[in-house]
Amino acid sequence: MFASIEQLSEKLAAAKYVADPVTLKVVFLAAQMQKPILAEGPPGSGKTELAKVVAAAANANIERLQCYEGLNEEKAIGRFDESLQRLYLSTQTDGAIVNWTSLRRDLHALEFFQEGPLLRALQYETPCVLLIDEIDKVSEQFEAELLEILSDWQISIPKIGTIQAKSKPFVVLTSNEVRRIGDPLRRRSLYLRFEHPTVERETTILEKRSAGSDPELHTHLAGFAHALRGYTLEKPPSIAEMLDLAEALRILREADQCGSAGCSPATHCQDRKRSQTPDAAGRLREPGL
Repeated sequence: MFASIEQLSEKLAAAKYVADPVTLKVVFLAAQMQKPILAEGPPGSGKTELAKVVAAAANANIERLQCYEGLNEEKAIGRFDESLQRLYLSTQTDGAIVNWTSLRRDLHALEFFQEGPLLRALQYETPCVLLIDEIDKVSEQFEAELLEILSDWQISIPKIGTIQAKSKPFVVLTSNEVRRIGDPLRRRSLYLRFEHPTVERETTILEKRSAGSDPELHTHLAGFAHALRGYTLEKPPSIAEMLDLAEALRILREADQCGSAGCSPATHCQDRKRSQTPDAAGRLREPGL
């Protein structure tokens, strides 16, 4: 994916991602060693964004498995399309001598299987990025089922068999630390610890990823976010929320400036007023009345 740490740094910078030296080294090693990255930290600290910018930097597709309580193999790996199987079965058994062994084998081929994100990630000819987001929300049993993929780069599917990866994806697992991730998965991964950024780093993030250029505003917003995170809040503000706030303030500021210059969305109302003429009593009336 990346020839050197310098090339990785340049591509992440082009994707407007502010990466520290440790992150650069871990991402580079994960790509070279073909190991997953386990990114742990509080919600909104930039873990999910890492997978997105690596995909953008590598010009690769991204497959995302969003984890939640109760996630099962059907959602993650896939399931047979029973309606398509029944349609195929009806075409093969209509007044013909049937070879049931061959038919059963055909019905349980990949052509009749609706692939989930885990299986799709192994089917790319060139490596994609596989994001397994919020893995701490799934059961330990499901976590154990991931070991086959992350160790041997294959998936075993009942009635189909073992599917080998055509290419090995770049895997990012994120955790908000709802529960501790098991040691088997930790041993197979390179570890990255995420925290909410410092004021200086968040200012840089806002400058790079915001549409407007207002260093003073970005510094104030970063300081505001840092102060809020110092309180015991149920959910401290995320980096994405501060970017949204910066964008909202930019839009409102431009609207105010545009309005003072006479080019606000209400300009048509002003034009309409100018077209009105006072009647004998000094009241406004519409043209033609």
